[in-house]
Amino acid sequence: MTVTYSSKVANATFFGFHRLLLKWRGSIYKLLYREFIVFAVLYTAISFMYRLLLTGAQKRYFEKLSIYCDRYAEQIPVTFVLGFYVTLVVNRWWNQFVNLPWPDRLMFLISSSVHGSDEHGRLLRRTLMRYVNLTSLLIFRSVSTAVYKRFPTMDHVVEAGFMTADERKLFEHLRSPHLKYWVPFIWFGNLAAKARKEGRIRDSVDLQSLMTEMNRFRSWCSLLFGYDWVGIPLVYTQVVTLAVYTFFFACLIGRQFLDPTKGYSGHDLDLYIPIFTLLQFFFYAGWLKVAEQLINPFGEDDDDFETNWCIDRNLQVSLLAVDEMHMSLPKMKKDIYWDDSAARPPYTLAAADYCIPSFLGSTVEMGTSEAETPSRPKEKDD
Repeated sequence: MTVTYSSKVANATFFGFHRLLLKWRGSIYKLLYREFIVFAVLYTAISFMYRLLLTGAQKRYFEKLSIYCDRYAEQIPVTFVLGFYVTLVVNRWWNQFVNLPWPDRLMFLISSSVHGSDEHGRLLRRTLMRYVNLTSLLIFRSVSTAVYKRFPTMDHVVEAGFMTADERKLFEHLRSPHLKYWVPFIWFGNLAAKARKEGRIRDSVDLQSLMTEMNRFRSWCSLLFGYDWVGIPLVYTQVVTLAVYTFFFACLIGRQFLDPTKGYSGHDLDLYIPIFTLLQFFFYAGWLKVAEQLINPFGEDDDDFETNWCIDRNLQVSLLAVDEMHMSLPKMKKDIYWDDSAARPPYTLAAADYCIPSFLGSTVEMGTSEAETPSRPKEKDD
């Protein structure tokens, strides 16, 4: 389930984000603790070996190797490569979210444009809407592991009511090596054209509006399929991963605390816990983990998209809109501001501070001085 914390940061407060640091689900601690433990254990093992197991000559060689690794590890452009990569991944993740297929625009058009209160009119509207939801289900099955686990076969799709047995026969009769998520689009277009001929859709403009919105819906589905098909180039992901882990492999040796009696530059203290190296690992490896989680938001991570919820919501809301709410209108009455030219909703005591005067422009409070006030020219006496 998506981790939502908007209400926790609605207002800026003193140390407002500190409450978020204690969250576990969806946190960086949950993602990174395994790698962090492995890094800490390896560092401790190398430090133990250096201090207790190596001979004098071996220690001198290890110290030279440590200084060498520390010097040249900084030449790996981890910050640049990783920062650019994470930015690319986050932009890609957000574009996928804003292009999720929502049927709301179509259900409004179907409810208002496809007429008929009889059983056939009701069947027509529900079938059109079911084709829309079937399209999104087929595309979600192809990109989301959570949806595929819920609908692993077409039998499950039929049992869930998204497709009838006859429609499944027609669907499977079409021989194509490609993904057939586009088939319900064709059914939708043919059925809408038939409804226009029967007079259920009373105007060609309404039919055109329906087809335009269906094409927009198809574009959303196609975009999700394209993101699933063509990802960020593998070589870039490999370069970033190798850069991060190579850097910290060098840090395992290069960030060891050496014998301070040898006078090595930067090794005046002999500590056992490399605090800043561990923090650096936490930040850089955590940054990489963010990219790992967001690169495919249709998986089963804590912050992945709730595609199964989208399917449930879209089906329930869309069928409700085109069926029970079709031409169902509340009785019109005069509103409470009928005779009030300065309508203003009331404020509660808790919201009284938000009642502010209208903004009239930044110059309204400047005023004019007496010297700047234009004077009227005096009239001459005849």
